[in-house]
Amino acid sequence: MYFLIDATAFYCSAEKVMRPDLRKRPVITLSNNDGAIVAVCPIAKRLGIKKFVPYFQVKDIVKKYGIVVTSSNYELYHSLSTKMMDTISQFADDIYIYSIDELFARFDTRLTHDSWTALGRDIRRTVWKEVRLPVGAGGGMTPTLAKAASHAAKRLPGYNGVAVIDSEQSRIDILKQMDVTDVWGIGSRLGKKLTVMGIHNAHQLSQQSPARIRKQFSILVENTVRELNGEIRIQWDDVRPDKQQIYSTRTFGSRVTDKTELHKALVGHCESAMRKLRKQKSLTKAITVFASNSPHDDTAYYRKSIYHPFPVPTMDTRIVTNALPAIIDKIFKPGICFYRCGVGIVEIIPAANYQADLFSINEDNPKLMNVLDAVNDRYGKSILQVASKGFDKKHEMKRLFLTKRATTRWSDVPQIKC
Repeated sequence: MYFLIDATAFYCSAEKVMRPDLRKRPVITLSNNDGAIVAVCPIAKRLGIKKFVPYFQVKDIVKKYGIVVTSSNYELYHSLSTKMMDTISQFADDIYIYSIDELFARFDTRLTHDSWTALGRDIRRTVWKEVRLPVGAGGGMTPTLAKAASHAAKRLPGYNGVAVIDSEQSRIDILKQMDVTDVWGIGSRLGKKLTVMGIHNAHQLSQQSPARIRKQFSILVENTVRELNGEIRIQWDDVRPDKQQIYSTRTFGSRVTDKTELHKALVGHCESAMRKLRKQKSLTKAITVFASNSPHDDTAYYRKSIYHPFPVPTMDTRIVTNALPAIIDKIFKPGICFYRCGVGIVEIIPAANYQADLFSINEDNPKLMNVLDAVNDRYGKSILQVASKGFDKKHEMKRLFLTKRATTRWSDVPQIKC
């Protein structure tokens, strides 16, 4: 049996963990630079607030109903996500973390329907008790059916946060109530094609011939059909494959017109990307660096990207950041109000399989990089950093509604006065 457990409006729910006074109030969370709405709690949803809408378009509604607005507090979300996953893992034989707010749990035991339902409720109660996050739990005979049950648990009447598909009748009952686009892996574009074929709900999709679906679409859609009928076709890997490219990119909190400020931002992106590279024990042969203004600016759109190879594959942040000044000279253009920049680590190879060149000098210092990562892992991001990154960064992401990072900063830990 597979269970899919996910948090309800995770970002908003995380904001309420340390703020009990917000638990009965409408809350929304904004994207980077407070641009658009990325999370809406159920209370705010009932007031008509929708996700992915620019914040400025709903300011009047926010003011009218007293909706609490928060900026994305990634440090808090990551910390609470880790605690939620650890709590759920105590119940399962195996888990697979699918995203920051949901995971699959596999159970090798055999239980009755009532027992599976009781288990789902127990998981919900335990997560609420230990982490104060509301979660839904959906169980199914395959990962896709677990996803369908999770949808039912949160959105269909009568399930109250827990749904289990462990029989033919329960499978048909839930799938008939799901639109075809509610099925895991069926997006809006694919849903339109299926609708033209007369397939409107999940149950109708499950009745299709897998061979026919594969011929008309792909093996991925065929696997979805088979999974909807209880045949396990999706397996998660015991070890996730290494990333072939690692990008760090973000829009500026305020426009950048100064070359030094652009350099500081790119050094920060190098640090972030190289840290991820070392975490998967890899080397890079090249980087790509880019910067641009906004396509919505009154001036002409400007975007410049530079590919820079290294003579020896590297995992050392210093070597990569030392290449930036020459690259920035090719990218920077006076008069351009830069809106975004980023660094991409490309041509990645495993460090364990690298055959060094006898005549090429490798200037990497793995011990220094290990110390750098260990200190930052223990004491916080950028406790140690490259000096050229600077400490006074005007370009930093705008987060005007940022709440306290109560689980990662001593200064933000809630104080109780008795």
